[in-house]
Amino acid sequence: MFDTLTDKLNAVFKKLSGKGKLSEADVDAALREVRLALLEADVNFKVVKDLLARVRVRAVGEEVMRSLSPAQTVIKIVNDELIATLGEPAKIDLSGEPPHVVMLIGLQGAGKTTAAAKLALQLRKHQQKPLLVAADTRRPAAIQQLQTLGKQIDIPVHSEPNTVPPPTICANAVKRASDGAYSVVLLDTAGRLHIDDDLMRELEEVKQKTHPQEVLLVVDAMTGQEAVRVADEFHKRVGLTGLILTKVDGDARGGAALSVRSVTGVPIKYLGTGEKTDALEPFFPDRLASRILGMGDVLTLIEKAQETINQEQAQKAAEKLLKAQFNFEDFLEQLQAIKKMGPLSQLLGMVPGLNQISKELPADVTDQQMKRIEAIINSMTRQERQFPEVLNGSRRKRIALGSGTSVQEVNQLMSQFKQMQRMMQQIKSGKTRGMFPGIPGLGI
Repeated sequence: MFDTLTDKLNAVFKKLSGKGKLSEADVDAALREVRLALLEADVNFKVVKDLLARVRVRAVGEEVMRSLSPAQTVIKIVNDELIATLGEPAKIDLSGEPPHVVMLIGLQGAGKTTAAAKLALQLRKHQQKPLLVAADTRRPAAIQQLQTLGKQIDIPVHSEPNTVPPPTICANAVKRASDGAYSVVLLDTAGRLHIDDDLMRELEEVKQKTHPQEVLLVVDAMTGQEAVRVADEFHKRVGLTGLILTKVDGDARGGAALSVRSVTGVPIKYLGTGEKTDALEPFFPDRLASRILGMGDVLTLIEKAQETINQEQAQKAAEKLLKAQFNFEDFLEQLQAIKKMGPLSQLLGMVPGLNQISKELPADVTDQQMKRIEAIINSMTRQERQFPEVLNGSRRKRIALGSGTSVQEVNQLMSQFKQMQRMMQQIKSGKTRGMFPGIPGLGI
């Protein structure tokens, strides 16, 4: 996510960190490079100008000149001003009496139908009872796509023949929601150009008949400043309450995310970070600013872990690990829990300090390695998984053949597993001095 922009900003800050004190000339030279990096990332020119003007006022003041670590202070100032540019976090409005109507609009191909299913799943996790509405009667198979997604996540879909006008379908869906005690109605409308007057009037009619609390524009983050222009036009015509930026995981630049709030005044409410139905994150400006500056995003990582990892099982696994009773069955269980959290390369990018490592690896290498490890463990018998010490040469050869890997890879996994067990035994016995520099109690 935003790798190109992150790399360029980090290169600027690295130059600053080599200086003991910063002069006004040093700050100006650094800001010129930051300006270039932001413009190349397709950030709106006015947004760049305003952002850097605020950064400069603070960076050439007492805040930096009197600082013991000027470079780090400049990074903090840039981080603060990025957060200010991205705006305040804005939650979806579900106040008042249900059913709450949420209308999803946007251009064709922005990912509205998938975003509707993702949002429905997100809302159900927060004890809401959503109803999806297939109001896209123009795109072939749009209704079937939403019905398929609804079945996958076990959320009902309201649909009618495509001869029925979308405003009528939406009004009927709201009535059904009211009668059926659904708390949220998600209207998946057809994609349209903001310059198509007839289709925009149709949206206005849907809005008039359903009185949505939220009108969310689903916009492709990879379109950069075009996304900002689209948001501005839709806002003028329909009146937006928020945005869902999709395909953020494939956006190496970040222009849309950094520009859209400042230009339109419309808050970003969600980020689409992948193709799976659970790949939707609430938008937090401070977390996104942290990712852009290469400082990770630990809070989102923790939330993902809490959602997907069974806490009781994790506790038992930790206890077994410290007692040196952790085996390959436990390892496989934890591996599968981590896989549910998303691509490993994406998770590594959320850990401060590992962001650079995740970028140096090919996009799918870590996930491929996890699949190979999983295949090796699945090729073991139950006895072998529970008692790894029985894995002699002939057993390892059979496991390699069954998993489509080499004996060398099986041996490597065994070696790493034993190393982990030895390390846990050392932690248990207190023999960890020097192993983990800087971590209290583990080796100062």
